[in-house]
Amino acid sequence: MAEKRKNKVEFGLRNAHYAVMTAKGQYGEVKPIPGSVELSLEPSGDLLEFKADDTTYYATQNNQGYEGTMTFALVPDEFKQDCLGETINEDGVVEEKSTALSKNFALMFQFAGDQHNVRHVLYSCVANRPTVASSTKDSGEPNTTELTFRALPRETDDVIKRKTNENTTDEVYEAWFKKVYEPKTADTVTGV
Repeated sequence: MAEKRKNKVEFGLRNAHYAVMTAKGQYGEVKPIPGSVELSLEPSGDLLEFKADDTTYYATQNNQGYEGTMTFALVPDEFKQDCLGETINEDGVVEEKSTALSKNFALMFQFAGDQHNVRHVLYSCVANRPTVASSTKDSGEPNTTELTFRALPRETDDVIKRKTNENTTDEVYEAWFKKVYEPKTADTVTGV
């Protein structure tokens, strides 16, 4: 078996997919979201400090997941229906109602690297309605749509995200976008 080399850099974004959470820790069909342009995840939570003996006696993090922004060429209507609660009326018109209920979903995506592509999954995301904007353009560059979301700790096990690395098996790597990844055993905690 050839030694796998670690990435020195990562770049690019592709293969965005989602799967609606159907029950706590269970997911429906994995569906693609084509046209991913940019992703930004900002940590959510605070650094907690306890003062004693005139110093910081104890410090720890409060990991509440991430606040994210993802930009797409266009957010598909199917995603809006599955995750944001939009509906299609009897005339085939998409409706957004103030009473619509959103659903949590897993978000999967891939970053390119110099040695191998890294695949990620965020397990319990909830999205806000995407921006609606357009403008007249002289060039052929299309408008984009921005989606803001929160990636929360999953209620069943507090897992927020997982990602592949150079040690991930080919079997797991190849199946990443076919179903939401779950380890074979519950005690598989690697800290990666």
